[in-house]
Amino acid sequence: MGIRIEILPFLVATVLVGLLMALVLGRFTPLGWSWAIGAGIVIVTVFVAYFLWFFRDPERTPPSDSDVIIAGADGEVAKITTFTVEEFGSISMLAGLKSEDMARFQGGEILRISIFLSLFDVHVNRTPIAGSSRFLGYFPGKHLFTFDEKSSDVNQHNSILIENERTCCLVNQIVGPVCRRVVYWLDHDKPVQVAAGDVLGMMKFGSRLDMYFPAKDIDVLAPVGTKVCAGETIIGRYR
Repeated sequence: MGIRIEILPFLVATVLVGLLMALVLGRFTPLGWSWAIGAGIVIVTVFVAYFLWFFRDPERTPPSDSDVIIAGADGEVAKITTFTVEEFGSISMLAGLKSEDMARFQGGEILRISIFLSLFDVHVNRTPIAGSSRFLGYFPGKHLFTFDEKSSDVNQHNSILIENERTCCLVNQIVGPVCRRVVYWLDHDKPVQVAAGDVLGMMKFGSRLDMYFPAKDIDVLAPVGTKVCAGETIIGRYR
């Protein structure tokens, strides 16, 4: 079980807040220094324990079957939606897809699989398919709760396009009112070759991952309500 290095600023902030609270309680309340120090230690311990849990990065073993598509995030399959090419137009603009990228989505409906992450899920994201991963950009926006259908269209997000010879996948890392930071760890300036299940990035403190596929290319195997693990759970299969 690994811990992401991104935890360090949160640990430092937690210790500083705990010290400050102990000083305030000890100096300005009649409770005494021993009580104040104890309260500070409890607060630091609770938050450090949570951050260690939140920033965990467990080892994952992708399926050996090259014909399957795997979950890009831990959590629950919250929504499976299909769009016409015309309806997908506004989504593609928000994601920064170019006209040549859109050509891969022509010829039928577009399928979206949405995974909702709670505050207690692993928040490290992984690639649902192998191929060439290209960062499309970071897009500022609103911070609606990510179980709100509108959050897919208007919330702050990163967009990534992964392509191979069999299909393509638009991945949107979407943040909500609690999560204010989303990270893509691979090269931002050029495409990177990835295997299915490779580490992709991270969303911090509750969020949503949307994956868009040409519907003609895949069959969905994980219905709404399925609990999934990034890099391991099979959510679909190539046709």
